[in-house]
Amino acid sequence: MDAPPVFRQRLLDAIPRLRRYSRSLTHESNEADDLTQQTLERALAHWRQFDPERDMLVWLLSIAHNAFLDGRRRDARMQFSDPTDLQRTMDGEGGSPGTDVGLRMDLVAALARLSPEQREPLVLVCVEQLSYAEVAETLRIPIGTVMSRVCRARQVLRRFLEGPVRSEGPAALRRVV
Repeated sequence: MDAPPVFRQRLLDAIPRLRRYSRSLTHESNEADDLTQQTLERALAHWRQFDPERDMLVWLLSIAHNAFLDGRRRDARMQFSDPTDLQRTMDGEGGSPGTDVGLRMDLVAALARLSPEQREPLVLVCVEQLSYAEVAETLRIPIGTVMSRVCRARQVLRRFLEGPVRSEGPAALRRVV
């Protein structure tokens, strides 16, 4: 049985924000489109599991997050976009910098340098404007962890944007014992 029209419409309404989140995870337009499509396919396949009282966007972002992690596990390697490669990719698409996600290029490059553990909650809170509780539900981590990761990510991002740009890998999380 197909999903009801109301469900499908809510799904369609969430696509722009879902795609923006997918882009923040993948840093690549084609991969973001693939992740968005995979998320929509999973949502349609499991539409009966959706609780109408729940926020559709939070549910979809959870699916996207899990699909992204599944892909990373499947690939068994992490790839980070070099800001220079990101610029070339954006130029190659023919769009102006940041038009797809609505961000400045220097900010996109700085976000790419954050670790996924910091970048994901930061994007969900600051760009998608989800509450800490919604982010915790989406990423399946405690709310306190969301708060600390967002705080650290903001600090690291501020340092990246204020200081000279270095071509290092993503910022590492410190382990507090």
